[in-house]
Amino acid sequence: MSEEFVINVRKLTKRLGGVTVVDSLDLSVPKGVIYGFLGPNGSGKTTTIRMVCGLIVPDGGEGECLGFDLKRDRKKIKERIGYMTQRFSLYEDLSIRENLEFVARLHGLNQVRRRVNRALNELGLASRHRQPAGRLSGGWKQRLSLAACMIHRPRLLLLDEPTAGVDPKARRDFWKAIRGYARAGVTSLVSTHYMDEAVQCDHIAYIAYGKKLLDCRTAEVAARVGLSTQRIVAPDLDLAAQRLEGAVGVDVVARFGAEVHASGRDRELLAAAVARLADIPGVDARPMETGLEDALIYLTAGAADNVRRRE
Repeated sequence: MSEEFVINVRKLTKRLGGVTVVDSLDLSVPKGVIYGFLGPNGSGKTTTIRMVCGLIVPDGGEGECLGFDLKRDRKKIKERIGYMTQRFSLYEDLSIRENLEFVARLHGLNQVRRRVNRALNELGLASRHRQPAGRLSGGWKQRLSLAACMIHRPRLLLLDEPTAGVDPKARRDFWKAIRGYARAGVTSLVSTHYMDEAVQCDHIAYIAYGKKLLDCRTAEVAARVGLSTQRIVAPDLDLAAQRLEGAVGVDVVARFGAEVHASGRDRELLAAAVARLADIPGVDARPMETGLEDALIYLTAGAADNVRRRE
């Protein structure tokens, strides 16, 4: 993997309404990776993305996107990136093809028909090209939005909660497309709330209340957080979970299908708390390797507590 940074920002800061929503954020995104940008609502993810793509000007800090200065070269940055927002932003009364042709002409592209046909085929839209965008389901609107983002072949995709409100199959298809673009050298910065989507990312940056709490390769997240975890199976999982909630040594309890995971930063205290479940009929508890979802649930729970303390 090339160490060329497509995004490289230092001490990035933004204040809105007297509140610092992004607080001295450093972020370096290498070329060709899928970079997950995680955090609770109001954590500053969207504001950061808008600063990176040149839509808003930082109040402090400095940096480059695609080699261009965030403050001086905002127009050049906007011309060279693909930005997909949470809301569908194309024309619902135009067909799929007409929307893509319109976007291609906005970018001043030549060979519009060839480019549109390529985009239709890449995202599986060719058979529906005459269908009005307003009649598409959420998943097909998502495909159209991604096709529009890629029509000018950008080197960087900024995707802000791109799979919100779509079904699991549409999400899988979306990630398959993003992974294909990554193999072709396109970098993606993806903001998401879905834990299972974090696994798709090469790197993860986790931010809360405007500050970055974690930034590393996805495979390293669990070790960086430093949790111990125990898996609990029992006929009455609700009772086991209730007994663990708030127990000394247990920092987070999460249900995973037919089992409960209890995690804590102190291995011995966690083990002692879980051992007290022995009187529950049929309970089986044993240590397990902390997973990515366990670590992210822990971070999310900690961020929520911090927000409540500040209110």
